[in-house]
Amino acid sequence: MKVFRKGRLAPPANMYLHLIRNWFIGIFLIVAALSAGMLGYHVFEGMSWVDSFLNASMILSGMGPAATLTTSSGKLFAGTYALFSGLAFIAIVVIMLSPVIHRFFRKIHMESGTSRDQ
Repeated sequence: MKVFRKGRLAPPANMYLHLIRNWFIGIFLIVAALSAGMLGYHVFEGMSWVDSFLNASMILSGMGPAATLTTSSGKLFAGTYALFSGLAFIAIVVIMLSPVIHRFFRKIHMESGTSRDQ
């Protein structure tokens, strides 16, 4: 459903609803990525759940592994998970902040006078 506002910004309450929705989506994606990392470290490296959580959260946040890996399958998983985490972190941050970014660019576009719906 498209809402035409004739050159006006959406009310702030609308942006806050979108922001809250996107934060929940972002938190869900972080939990999913962290769970996948924990499961991988637990299965491939045989770590305890606490150590798996520590390693997965360190990799997902970009800090690097906390423990030395000993198995080849664990090392392959860690490399794959690190590549995934680098992209996932950036994508999740963008998803969480997209309503603010969209409002900022919409405001700039309207102030420039090139908006089509004025």
